[in-house]
Amino acid sequence: MKIALVNYRYFISGGPERYYFNIKEVLERHGHEVVPFSVKSSKNFDTPYDKYFLESVDDSEYFAKTRKNVSTVLKSFTRMFYSFEAKRKFTSLLRDTCPDLVYIMQYHNKISPSIIDAARSMGIPVVHRISDFQYMCPNALFYNERTGVCEDCLKGKRLSCVRNRCVMNSTVYSAIKAGAKALHDAMGVTRRVDAFVVPSSFTMSKLNEYGIDATRLNHIPTFFNLRPYDASAISYEPFFLYVGRVERQKGLQTLVDAVKGTRHRLKIIGFSNDGYDLELKKSLTEAGGNIEFLGRMSFDEIVPYLQSCRCTVVPSEWYDNFPNAILESFAYRKAVIATDFGSLPELVENDVTGLTFKYRDVADLRRCLDFMADNESAARAMGERAFELIQSRYSPEVHYASLMKLFDSLADKKKN
Repeated sequence: MKIALVNYRYFISGGPERYYFNIKEVLERHGHEVVPFSVKSSKNFDTPYDKYFLESVDDSEYFAKTRKNVSTVLKSFTRMFYSFEAKRKFTSLLRDTCPDLVYIMQYHNKISPSIIDAARSMGIPVVHRISDFQYMCPNALFYNERTGVCEDCLKGKRLSCVRNRCVMNSTVYSAIKAGAKALHDAMGVTRRVDAFVVPSSFTMSKLNEYGIDATRLNHIPTFFNLRPYDASAISYEPFFLYVGRVERQKGLQTLVDAVKGTRHRLKIIGFSNDGYDLELKKSLTEAGGNIEFLGRMSFDEIVPYLQSCRCTVVPSEWYDNFPNAILESFAYRKAVIATDFGSLPELVENDVTGLTFKYRDVADLRRCLDFMADNESAARAMGERAFELIQSRYSPEVHYASLMKLFDSLADKKKN
């Protein structure tokens, strides 16, 4: 099968891109031909298909991090709504390569839903993998700094996004994004997608509530592409580890507060795209010397910390869809302490593969930290059970089999 694989980044920036290149490798290993479509960037990996890629709107990794001229802003907003440039370029790629199916990772903001129309006009099935809440929420998070978790847009309260300045803390940007969502709703963009791949049952329930028929929602959890390693390198030293984006909704302040005044050691690895790291560093100074902020690292640089920590912590205060950080922990035989919220309890079973604590409850999180610190054998046992899941439930082969069952069914429908 020939598959057009779409994502607005053709370099590794976060979880969606790691999945993109992992599934590309798995598909090619099984003999499928993969045709990428993305946006040009100086960070992109080499590909002979980059001649079809869209011109870059802004080569910075995150739109919010740099100043923009009028041309850049207008081009970006066009991509948010509906880009005829994207439709034209993608149509050219489809005509020249003739794929059997289009598999989309992320297109919002940088490419636009016009590519879905391009594929449909040629009778090519479209599958979209959901990694956030873009269809239902203008800032894709179901979270804003004023109210915390928020589902107003899902419930039809469209002006809440503008009132709460949900996008980049800006009334203007929030209004534009809310307008783009209103247009896409009116166009029925989701009705033009043949099937959705959704990592978590929790997110599936939200998409169904939004109005997407359950028959098009396919629960296929993310996988971890485990490389062989020496199990003797695994240890359970007395420190906790956080790996991920450094943003307010990730619950890092709750984690820092839980560690303050204790004997526990915490290492934080990650980066911020909104300046929150500066606020966090100030809090760390006040917390004393047992918390280290190590900044951004490549995955290879993170591995030694995964191998040696007691366990990892995922204290999210938003509806984290299916964080790769949990699978990475499991892969290195580490249990996870996670918020009992959103999709996280689907991944972390309390007292089996980790511990869960109550939402934003500092005392309850501290209880979990105390237990793991005082019970190395329990942490080790939970980590081993987590590793078993990586080899079974979250393996590349299990994921591939589920994905191809869906792809083959859509290809058969097209033939018939």
